Amino acid sequence: MSERVAFLGLGKMGAPMSRRLVEAGVRLAGFDPEPSARRALEEAGGETAETAAGAITGATVIVLMLPSSAVVEAVLGDEAVRAVLAPGSIVVDMSSSDPVSTRALAKKLAAGKVALVDAPVSGGVVRAKDGTLTIMTGGDPADLERVAPVLAAFGTARRAGDVGAGHALKAINNLLSAVHLLATAEGVEAGRRFGLDPEVMVSLINTSSGRSGSSENKFPNYVFPGTYDSGFTVGLMLKDIRIAASLAEEVGAPVTLGGKAVELWAQAEAALGGQADHTEIARWVQAKKDLR
Repeated sequence: MSERVAFLGLGKMGAPMSRRLVEAGVRLAGFDPEPSARRALEEAGGETAETAAGAITGATVIVLMLPSSAVVEAVLGDEAVRAVLAPGSIVVDMSSSDPVSTRALAKKLAAGKVALVDAPVSGGVVRAKDGTLTIMTGGDPADLERVAPVLAAFGTARRAGDVGAGHALKAINNLLSAVHLLATAEGVEAGRRFGLDPEVMVSLINTSSGRSGSSENKFPNYVFPGTYDSGFTVGLMLKDIRIAASLAEEVGAPVTLGGKAVELWAQAEAALGGQADHTEIARWVQAKKDLR
């Protein structure tokens, strides 16, 4: 691969993703403000920089795996970073960003002849480690073709539309995920209080029409064992579903159930804390008398 890649954000998702690029032989410079995250990449054979601008210097593809649009904009708006963003380079925002902000940022970058594509992912830490993420992309087809070899290290990419489409779809996906995780938690708790065995319930649901990613993955792997360690927080889920609800309102789409989900997830965040694993919402449901 001829591209030189900068990878910004070496957290729970960024760490395994950047390591996959190193293993694929990509010329990579990583950056994260946390020194231990940089050390972990170095121990995996990758190079790191002391600053975001240092990682971006000389890079032709800049991959971002950051917490929010606000952080993305702050990083790319830094004077030192703007000074080293080379014309002809491509920014690949793999964060779960706001699609409206993404489109505005793309216009700003285009003024400096820097392209932006959005490529958020689904699959969590486990699939980040084994390179089987689903990647929802938005952007010019030629730009996406150029970064396809980079994205291939992470999983399977499919274009959703123009810039911002990937981020819009990711937010909608997470709204659906949040709804069915909460619904599954309520259903399992109702059955438990009636006297049913929760694990038997879920095993039968998983061969029936009520199954979902929550019943098939999250309950067996994170809720029933009591580990609650999927690697995705309540705070990040709430951020994403708020983006989806806001998007629906902006385009005049109904968001009645989604709006209620936002309300309940906000209650869960207040009780559990934003850094709690999002699967802990099942524990929150178990502790409540009702969810009215």
